[in-house]
Parts: sequence; C-alpha cells; structure tokens
Amino acid sequence: MEKKWWKESVVYQIYPRSFKDSNGDGIGDINGITEKLDYLKELGIDVIWLSPVYQSPNDDNGYDISDYQAIMEEFGTMEDFDRMLAEAHKRGIRIVMDLVVNHTSDEHAWFVESKKSRENPYRDYYIWREGKDGKEPNNWGSVFNGSAWVYDETTDMYYLHLFSKKQPDLNWDNPKVREEVFSMMNWWCEKGIDGFRMDVISMISKVEGLPDGKVQGGLYGDASPYVQNGPHVHEYLQEMNKEVLSKYDLLTVGECAGVTIEEAKKYASNKGTELGMVFQFEHMDLDQGEFSKWSDKKVKLTALKENLTKWQNELEGKAWNSLFWCNHDQPRVVSRFGNDSKEYREVSAKMLATCLHLMQGTPYVYQGEELGMTNVPFASVDEFKDIESINAYHEYVESGLISKEDMMRYLCYKSRDNARTPMQWNAQKNAGFTTGTPWIKVNPNYVEINAEEEVKRADSVFSYYKKLIALRHQEEVIVYGHYELLLPESEELYVYTRELNEEKLLVICNFTDKEVSYAVPDEFVGKEILISNYEEQEIKQELSLKPYEAIVVRR
Repeated sequence: MEKKWWKESVVYQIYPRSFKDSNGDGIGDINGITEKLDYLKELGIDVIWLSPVYQSPNDDNGYDISDYQAIMEEFGTMEDFDRMLAEAHKRGIRIVMDLVVNHTSDEHAWFVESKKSRENPYRDYYIWREGKDGKEPNNWGSVFNGSAWVYDETTDMYYLHLFSKKQPDLNWDNPKVREEVFSMMNWWCEKGIDGFRMDVISMISKVEGLPDGKVQGGLYGDASPYVQNGPHVHEYLQEMNKEVLSKYDLLTVGECAGVTIEEAKKYASNKGTELGMVFQFEHMDLDQGEFSKWSDKKVKLTALKENLTKWQNELEGKAWNSLFWCNHDQPRVVSRFGNDSKEYREVSAKMLATCLHLMQGTPYVYQGEELGMTNVPFASVDEFKDIESINAYHEYVESGLISKEDMMRYLCYKSRDNARTPMQWNAQKNAGFTTGTPWIKVNPNYVEINAEEEVKRADSVFSYYKKLIALRHQEEVIVYGHYELLLPESEELYVYTRELNEEKLLVICNFTDKEVSYAVPDEFVGKEILISNYEEQEIKQELSLKPYEAIVVRR
C-alpha cells in the first residue's frame, strides 16, 4: 500500500462561526482560530479542515459563496487568513479549504449576470429551463425542502437549486465553468493551502433531460438518482486532477452523497487520478425513519458494524477511507451513538473515539468532539438557526405529518445546530467563546464540559484523544494494517483486529451501559494493553467489560 502523509494524518474540522470570536461581535473568526492554534498543536492534529470562510450572504452559513477569492467580512480579512496560514504552518499544521462548487450564491457576480437575459454570456453558467404546463420543469424537491426550481420573471424561465433557493447550481457541462473553477483552485494552491474538502462534489454532473423523480412520502420527487454520481462526474474530476490537483501535494476529500463502494473506488482510486478519499454517509443514515433523517431511532450495532466493515474491507488496497462520527451537518456523536448522561458521557466518548481511530483510513475530529461535547437542549423552534431544521419543522408540522412535540424531539436529536453551538473553551460567560452575544445559544453544560478543565486533567476526553492521535503517529499497524471484524452478530460488542507484518492489535468496544463478558482469543491472553478508557485490567481468557469500556491489546 502506497504511503502518503495524508493517510497518516488526523484532521480537525473547524466551523469558524462557532470556534472562537476574537472581536466580541458574537461570531467566530479567523483571528480566533489563530489564537487557538497552540491548543490544536497540543491535541496533536496534523491538518485543519476549515469550513467556508469566503465572502457569502450567509443563507446557508457560508456554503453559499458570492466571491471565492475574498474572505467573509464577519470572519476578517485576507491578511488575517494569510497570517493564520503562516502561523499554522509554523506549528506543522496544514490547512485544507472547503471547496463549494456545485453551486454559488445567487449574489455571485456570475449569477447576477446570468439572470439578466437569455443571451447573457453567463447565462449558461447555471441550469436554466423552460416551465412545463405553467409549472416547474420537473418535480424535484430541494434538499432543504420545497421545490428545487425558482421561477425568474425577467427571463420567464426557472433555475435549478438542489439546496437553498439562494444557491443556484452551476452548469458543469459548460467548459467555461470548469475553467473558472480550476483557475480559482490554482489561485488558492499558489497561496500555499494544503488541500480541499469538496462539498457535495458527487452532484456536479446531472443526467441529461432532468427527468421527474419518484415521490416517496413527501411532496416532491427524489432528484438523487439523476444528480448523484452523474454521467460525467469522473471525467470532470479527472480534468480537475490534471489541471490542478496533480500539480501540488494536497489532501483531497470529496463529500459524496449517495456514493456506492464501486463509485468510491473510482473517486478515491489508488491510481490517484481523481481524489485522495471520499466521505460516504451510509453509517450516518442507519438511524433514518419514516421521515428520512427526522426520527429519534437508535442505530442497531450489528447494522453499524456491517456497514463500517463493508467499507473497510472493500476499499482496502484499492482506495482510501475517511473516518468520522461528527461534522457540521451531524449531531454530537456521544448523544447519538454513545451515552451523554453524567455517569457515562466521558467513558462512552472515549470508547467511540477508540472504535473509530483504530480503523484504516484518515480520522476526522469535529471541533468539541475531543471534549465530549453533547447535543443541545433547545427549548423551541425559534432557537434554531439552521435553514434545514427550520424548513423541515414548518413543512412537517404544518402539513400535519408530525406533531410539534415529536418534531422538537427529532430536532433536538438530529438537527445540524447540535454541532454548531459555540466551542466550549472555559467555564466563564458564553463558555469563553465571545465577550459579546453569541450568534447561536451556548450549550448550558459548558460549566462542566470545557477545554480549560480538560486540558489540565490526565483522564479527560481531551487527554484520551491526544493519546489516540499520538498512537496513530507511532504505530504503522493503525494506519496501514489489515482490518478484520470479529463477533458480527453481537449487539453489544464491536470487536476487530488490525494486522501488519508481525504486529496484531485486538480492539474491543462495549457499546452498552451494562457489563458484558468476552472470551479473548488465545493469541492475545496476557498481552500488553496499548490504550483503554478504564483502569487497565489484566487480559485474561475471560474478560468482564465495564459499561462503554474500550481496550486495545497488542500482540
């Protein structure tokens, strides 16, 4: 297996708006990130993935970009960015930018021109269609609820937006669009950034003719078969690789909604003709219910193991995995797959980290995950800021499909805002995030859960993450070893081995709040414990695992 720096790295995702505010306006910013680089250096991470910091009207928290080569005023200036980049590099930390090129903001200069007339030179930068029988060109629904089309009176046509109506989709079939995007990417690479995380990159190529989608339980047709992993997506990414990516030593990861194993092998092939790795979301969709993500269903451990194991096995030697529990679009993992009660929050957070970080692939840590931050007790829909959550609440409650009480419960469990509340730095006002009024409420548990307290404490979640990250840097078997699942039928234990040359690890994770016994394979009896989240016990033939216990044994 070819060795690469980004396979051996641990990535830390920063959501700038919620990370650290340096000027008291209640919004995190670039100087706030610079201020906290020493904290990240101490944690031991290698790479920061920065959620978008570009100029944006902020309809979808920066994922609607109006200028790819300017910094959002709330976040600072390009000089602030350059200083942060230099300071990160000084500490051996690389910076990966969020590349959002499936769509722009409707306030981007290209779209402003595109709307002016059917003959405008920028018209074909976007996807415009005639209406059908006085209605939308097809029945597609937007990811953020409602139709995926907006009617424009000036030119009597509709434009496509798979996300918010302020996020018109770019027309990648137009070679000029691709040229513009590649030129912008080269500009950032010349500035010295170290890679790109590519937002919904699997959606840049749409099926010709844009046929109607199947209506399943909602009000609109499902566009995904026609917009995910489309006919030219690999061709366009190979062109991007040739024009940009192959010229620099970059980490590249594509957010690939709806990606299959076969597609992932193309996107992230070891041949290096497209991307370094992909984000797939199958394990994030295992707790979906009748109304898609809006449910409070718990994941079955057997389903989780089966899914993660499939990706471990199928990509081995062919493509590279990315490993994650959390990001800016997912609720807090300790509240979702762990147990966020006072009694078990810390041990279950450490267990989940062990389970993920010992697999093959590049691990991603989302800000606050290393502290065991939890979901938020939002009291009413008015406290949410996330466009997806607010739209879903109104659509499902007003149509009578879901009661108010149930929908609030689902939002508190699944809303993206659970991940977007301010980083909990200390026990002072607003968790030390800002001296002003925070843009979104602070989780009230910051008094107990915060970085200042955890950095000092040897048995904290932070200290445990630090050990796990250090282990990946020291042990080649964790990066490159072969993965094998044991006990596939157990609903309580997730057990697997990693093996490279003469070295072998046994990873045992108890996903329950009960004691569970486990018969240790002979080859590991009496062997050394590499890391565990309780007081170390001797590895005997019969182990009694405490609630949420995690143990890694080395042979």
